[in-house]
Amino acid sequence: MCDPGTVFGTPCFLVLSGIELHLLATGIELRLCFPRASGILGRTQQPSGQIVQLLITGASGNVGQALVPLLCERGLTPILVGRDPKKLKQQFPILEAISYADLSSNYLDRATVVHLAAINNNSKATEAEMRSCNVDLLIHTARTAAAGGAEYFINVSSIHGLDPNNHSPYARTKREGAQQLKDIGDLNVITLYLASVHGGKFSGRLSALNRFPAPIARAAFAVLSALKPTIHVTRIAEFIVAPSSAKAQSEIILTDDMDLNPVYRAGTRFIDLLAAAGILIGLSWLLLGLWVAVRTTSPGPGLFAQTRIGRYGQPFTCYKFRTMADGTAQVGTHDAPATAVTPLGITLRRLKLDELPQAWNLLRNEMSLIGPRPCLPVQSDLIAARRVMEVLDMKPGISGLAQVNNVDMSDPERLARWDARYGALRCLALDFKLMWQTLGGSGRGDRVASVD
Repeated sequence: MCDPGTVFGTPCFLVLSGIELHLLATGIELRLCFPRASGILGRTQQPSGQIVQLLITGASGNVGQALVPLLCERGLTPILVGRDPKKLKQQFPILEAISYADLSSNYLDRATVVHLAAINNNSKATEAEMRSCNVDLLIHTARTAAAGGAEYFINVSSIHGLDPNNHSPYARTKREGAQQLKDIGDLNVITLYLASVHGGKFSGRLSALNRFPAPIARAAFAVLSALKPTIHVTRIAEFIVAPSSAKAQSEIILTDDMDLNPVYRAGTRFIDLLAAAGILIGLSWLLLGLWVAVRTTSPGPGLFAQTRIGRYGQPFTCYKFRTMADGTAQVGTHDAPATAVTPLGITLRRLKLDELPQAWNLLRNEMSLIGPRPCLPVQSDLIAARRVMEVLDMKPGISGLAQVNNVDMSDPERLARWDARYGALRCLALDFKLMWQTLGGSGRGDRVASVD
């Protein structure tokens, strides 16, 4: 089908033998349209590895109303599943709508099921009601999909469920549902964690912006989207129609790229410059005192300059107060022997004072206060893992999400996953939180090797 027209926001179609009339609020548009689908409704012939049949639950919600037309636009004709098929049919007249009880292998064989049905975090539902929908209905639908021969089951969740410290009924039930999905066999299960969704209109906590004139709403959104992650609905549609090779992970976070957000870029740069000036000028007396202390308590220079891997894989010189004996091998900290750390270095590392000279790297825009910790050129496994997960697209940081969670460089794959999670979730609110946690002593940084 071609793209749906709208009459005051409602999809409206007339299809006559390959000619589609779009009834628009401003008049009538006549356009030739060649069918993109064949077979039964909802089954679309795609290149190998792409969707054969698509079913969507919960399409009547805000995300579903924005997502379904985009999927139709991309050549799919999804089958809609819900408790009230008549309501779904009214919203999407040309698409087939069925109930959960109608699900069978006729619909599910080799299908991709996108599960949008949920009670959201802005609902006043009780925790029992949320569990009934966000857990019980989810697991029942997934088991039905597995029994019917579905190929993929995409559980659309929220980044709220990723935070173990978020104890709201919504976050708890989302985590519980995702955990129980892992026990279902014979089905490729993907949990898709979304930020606040925006598109034709704002939804969720952003829905209040719909009450303002468009210019004011856009300006407010630019600020709000720098404070908290967001995701445009087209990114969700692109993921769903992507080949199976793009769905290789069981957990995927979808958010807008903060590098494209001018408010976030300006905000983080301002904070970095403010911190650099505060350290280099306001704490100059402390820097001088620590330099003298390092120089006089062990042989070697006070400052330690070392080549690290920065943004886009480019090397740069990272500065720290020296905490190890002069001449220690250039290896990852976790590979360095504990005996290499000087007595003063133990204190500097525990208080994180050895990182203060990196204010110079902040000033030079080589690092940021928060980001993935820069590694050595010899740490090839970590560099390779970060390249695959696009972590190298970010500036390295003095502290980061992995560090406050005690994830060091001894496990490259695990560290790269945590770094990638930060890249997906980064926003001004998270950066401030990580700064505060770092100042409060969270995380122990990279630990040296223990002595046998």
